[in-house]
Amino acid sequence: MKLNEMTSAGNATAYRKGRGPGSGNGKTSGRGHKGQKARSGGGVRPGFEGGQMPLYRRLGKRGFNNKRFAPQYITINVSDLEKIEGVTEVTAQVLDEQGIISVPKNNDGIKILGRGELTKKLDVKVAKFTASAKEKIEKAGGTATEV
Repeated sequence: MKLNEMTSAGNATAYRKGRGPGSGNGKTSGRGHKGQKARSGGGVRPGFEGGQMPLYRRLGKRGFNNKRFAPQYITINVSDLEKIEGVTEVTAQVLDEQGIISVPKNNDGIKILGRGELTKKLDVKVAKFTASAKEKIEKAGGTATEV
């Protein structure tokens, strides 16, 4: 194959730099005039930020921690549900009114954990349940619904 026999691959165009002003890429071959990027072998290494401390050196080197992005649940136990008086349907609002929890602004809901026993029949509607908590609520005759 010779340079003048080059054809494009698919929709790419054969592009010959430094072949005179008629080509549109003659003389400086699209590099402009002078400067680091105009030189042979010129340019900066990957990650170089002009002398500013590069990102790969500003960030930590040891692993990733999901704590900042992980869901934040308010956790209560099945034994806390035993303290509820006068209602059969348990929601976040009921738990707040009964003084079992105080709801912070930035949370992803309530999670019921399985510690303790439950004797009341309650219909619990919260974000999450552990398997043992769900089992204890259903064993007492209630329902555990994830909202």
